[in-house]
Amino acid sequence: MNQTKMPAGTGRKTRRSVLRGICAAAAASVLVSFGAPQAHAIDPTAQKIADHFSSVKTMTGEFVQFGPSGQQIGGKFFIERPGKLRFNYEDPSPVRVIADGKSVVIGNRKLQTWDIYPLGKTPLKLLLAERINLGGSTVKSVTVEPDLTTIVLGNKSIFGDSTITMMFDSKTYELRQWTITDAQGKGTTVMIFNVRTDVRFADNVFEIPYYQVHRNRGNDR
Repeated sequence: MNQTKMPAGTGRKTRRSVLRGICAAAAASVLVSFGAPQAHAIDPTAQKIADHFSSVKTMTGEFVQFGPSGQQIGGKFFIERPGKLRFNYEDPSPVRVIADGKSVVIGNRKLQTWDIYPLGKTPLKLLLAERINLGGSTVKSVTVEPDLTTIVLGNKSIFGDSTITMMFDSKTYELRQWTITDAQGKGTTVMIFNVRTDVRFADNVFEIPYYQVHRNRGNDR
């Protein structure tokens, strides 16, 4: 994979803006009924890309996240399919995002606070799925171009109007970036680089401190 070096941006992030970018659908208050899915012809290149992405069980690297208002911040990410993810935002941001296959939490190390959401109610579930089924009802569109292949996924019955758009290199089949667009049409893009695949992680990388999470929720009551 090309090891393109990008400058990691810095900036301040509130938990609200991180939540919009990482777990946009979890905050949607109204779910619209899902109409009949449209059939899409499955492009052979797109299917090869989807199969390749599904075959990569672990990956880690650096990211730059661009918020809907132009805010920019970098950090390191860790992914283990199915369902596991960790985002460590660079200083001065105290934020950590962890998905352990069942839940997603957004933690603030400075404030010692945690927000928790079901993974299955966020578009992250589609990014972290065992397999991308291009013939399934979650596929909104597939665009194959010489340099980039774009796959848009969503399901109104689960995520409302939120979608996740994944962009892959058409030649190497590698994931380059994804964008989560929330119900208000605001998008947050995560660009990844210096990626390594087929890596082994420590057992606690995707461990959610449920004791702290539930203690925090109890204090909020």
